[in-house]
Amino acid sequence: MTHLKKATALALLMSLSGTVYSTAAIAAPDFAKIEERKNAKTKIMGERTGKKVVKAFDLYNEDKIDEAIASLKELDPSNDFDKATVNRYLGSMYAQKEKYAEAIKYSRLAIAPDVLNFKDQADLYKLLGDLLSGTSKFKEAIQAYNDWMDFTGEQDSKVYARIAQGYYELKQYSKVIEPANKAIELEKEPNKQYHMIKIGAFFELKKYREAVKVAETLVKLFPEDPQSWTRLGSFYMQTEQYAQGQTVMEVAYKKGYFEKENHYKILGSYYSLNEIPYKAAVVFEKAIKDGKIERVKKNVTATASYFHQAKNLVTAAKYYEEAAKFDDDAELYRKAGSLLLTEQKFSAAVKRLNKALELGIEKKGMTYTDLAEAYLYQEKYKKAYQAIVEAQKDSRTRKFAKGWASFIKDKAQRKGVKI
Repeated sequence: MTHLKKATALALLMSLSGTVYSTAAIAAPDFAKIEERKNAKTKIMGERTGKKVVKAFDLYNEDKIDEAIASLKELDPSNDFDKATVNRYLGSMYAQKEKYAEAIKYSRLAIAPDVLNFKDQADLYKLLGDLLSGTSKFKEAIQAYNDWMDFTGEQDSKVYARIAQGYYELKQYSKVIEPANKAIELEKEPNKQYHMIKIGAFFELKKYREAVKVAETLVKLFPEDPQSWTRLGSFYMQTEQYAQGQTVMEVAYKKGYFEKENHYKILGSYYSLNEIPYKAAVVFEKAIKDGKIERVKKNVTATASYFHQAKNLVTAAKYYEEAAKFDDDAELYRKAGSLLLTEQKFSAAVKRLNKALELGIEKKGMTYTDLAEAYLYQEKYKKAYQAIVEAQKDSRTRKFAKGWASFIKDKAQRKGVKI
């Protein structure tokens, strides 16, 4: 909120003479009328009212704001200018006390007769806009800001930004873009927030490619800002521009710009989507070890999955088993066992597969089939046969298991093992 600056009584009286602003032309205002107002004779308060106002400001300067307000409210000025001036000061003092309803009320009363000196009237429109915006009266705030522009003929980046923010808060997202663009155009130094208002509106409008273009601009304007890079990298995911997203996130990763767990996950996703799962696995593994990604089941499982995709099966099995231990996940033990079987780690595979069965794995047929194979390659024919018989009890593996049962039995007999 705009607050009053403390002033001496002498400074107050000097301020009544008013000040003229220079203006930058826009289309809507009536410039002839503006010039007429600016060139009008400066008004000052009547002597009687002025003296009482000075006394009120003496109280204000002593931090007796309530007493100053009470003193101003006792006044009964004889003309519209004096009344508007007193109301203006009341509005400002109430704003400082954060009594915004009263501040808005008196600011409106001061504006209504349109009799204040040019600068004072102009400043009051802005104050009213800020008060209304700060109390979530965005529609009225936008009107006050537009009134300021019409009254002064000026354009101001901050005012346009507040109008854009107002439309955003009103969920009128299509109306955000134009004032946001004006704010960006008028700002001497790039302002990240003005671009962010546009990005937010484009996302709400589901215009993701437009949002990406703004994010690309932010990277160019603020190349040392970590968030500009990671934001753009995540936006490319929304537009399925996976190659661009990977490139941007790799740059951010190498520069040490990752600040959130999700940044590592996004980079991992890009590697996976671009068919480089080993890099995804390595990023996840390192991030977990470094404490950048929390060592919880879903993250350990993702690491296992990436190693699995990369055909680094022994490491994948290790992480599947680690993930399984969080809550005795039978399916993850089965996956670990199956991968170890593929890598001919038969004893290790048996241990994990039996653990899956012990925990009540749903895919019993598949698990028993793998277990039978692991036992077979260890020449443990009786156990292999027992496992394949169990696999026949599952309708999903019955046909396959019957064929394998005959094969195992024949193999055992040739080796002199009776089943």
